[in-house]
Amino acid sequence: MQEAEFETDSFDRQQEAARLAALAETGILDTPPEPTYDAITRLAAEFFRADSAGIGFADESRVWIKSHWGPHTRELPRRDSICDMVFAADAPIVVPDISKHPEFRGPGLIFKRLGVAFFAAAPVRSFDGKILGVLTIFDSQPRKGLAPDELRMLESLADMVSSQLELRRLRNTFAGYELHRPRAASAYGSWPCGPDLRRALERHEFVLHYQPEIDLSTRKIVGLEALIRWNHPERGLVPPMDFIPIAEENGLILPIGDWGLAEACNQIQTWCREDPRHMSLRVCVNLSARQFSREGLADHVEALLLQSGISSRQLGLEMTESSLIPNMRTAMEVLGSLRKLGVSLLMDDFGTGYSSLNHLHSFPFDVLKIDGSFVGRMTEGDQPLQIVRTIIELARVMGMDVVAEGIETREQYRLLRQLGCRFGQGYLIARPMSAEAVTQLLRFPGRILPDSGACEVCCN
Repeated sequence: MQEAEFETDSFDRQQEAARLAALAETGILDTPPEPTYDAITRLAAEFFRADSAGIGFADESRVWIKSHWGPHTRELPRRDSICDMVFAADAPIVVPDISKHPEFRGPGLIFKRLGVAFFAAAPVRSFDGKILGVLTIFDSQPRKGLAPDELRMLESLADMVSSQLELRRLRNTFAGYELHRPRAASAYGSWPCGPDLRRALERHEFVLHYQPEIDLSTRKIVGLEALIRWNHPERGLVPPMDFIPIAEENGLILPIGDWGLAEACNQIQTWCREDPRHMSLRVCVNLSARQFSREGLADHVEALLLQSGISSRQLGLEMTESSLIPNMRTAMEVLGSLRKLGVSLLMDDFGTGYSSLNHLHSFPFDVLKIDGSFVGRMTEGDQPLQIVRTIIELARVMGMDVVAEGIETREQYRLLRQLGCRFGQGYLIARPMSAEAVTQLLRFPGRILPDSGACEVCCN
């Protein structure tokens, strides 16, 4: 038995790729509850007289909880998680008293919320020995540790989970289960493909740019929209339309999207640490349909808020209508959980869906973002102008704020102010810029002017 080491050395890329492939072969992620796994967590909790127990599996960006007994959370960021610690140790880990490990910052805050003081975890392995997840027991009181026979029991229970995974894998193989989607072509022909994007993620080549959102009356910056770019070492900045569809086809949109969410939270923390006045800024992150379809998304977001130390009001989550439609039940549950956290919920590209008004009544959004295609046609006639006027009035009646996207001319800016639209963003105001450029922009009081980007900035 060994006490946990708190430095998680990165895995060899090939080993990690093989581990993720083995995890995919099981088809376990995001599956409904199953009595077998629940029986194992219950047995673990009862045998060790623990307050709770859980079985979690780790993909590129998250730890997804398949089964639990007692208080739990459904999903956590993978970074600095128990899974990462078990991966690094390649063995069970035991932490007798979390309070004695002040460096245990990441999951420690989640454990504090759940009242956890002790935990022990054993690896759940694939048939060929790759660690796919962990079986963990938790208790609200510190313990001396686990005796050798207790540790063997925990490992035996983890082996039971491994056996169930192997049965699942064999069933999938026998049934001809298709696990890998075909790769799509892009504007560059065969580039990029899945391995290109995975390497970019591992090498930290993705970056976030931020486009300011202003109050149209005062011209003060009130928020920023985070937009992903690929800073390729040879091709330069690659726009999202050239790689996001490929990421969706290859199943990498989830870890890339989760990276963007974590990066935005950390950047908010950095700006607030530099100047407390930036506490009023809200940074909005776009969620993919795959991210939004996860029932544990709210738990994941809560963990990122705790780890970064930012307030929920400083984070906005944008989603399109199309990301809500595939599973309305899950959408309602996820939105409700996010609303309880206090994060802002924004419907992006409003008006482009086939039944936006109906869904607007169903979902608890705070902000409507008028699609730039409507803003761009405002000066072309009465009908486009009337559409924008109707959206603004609808939002007012429903108690929502409105953000106009794609403002590119002074006339559009003037008309939106006349119509009572409070907030806006677009190239007239400012183009997306690096975090460093935003930092410089925020250091000088003033206002952004509605022109080609000249500004005197104010975020107060």
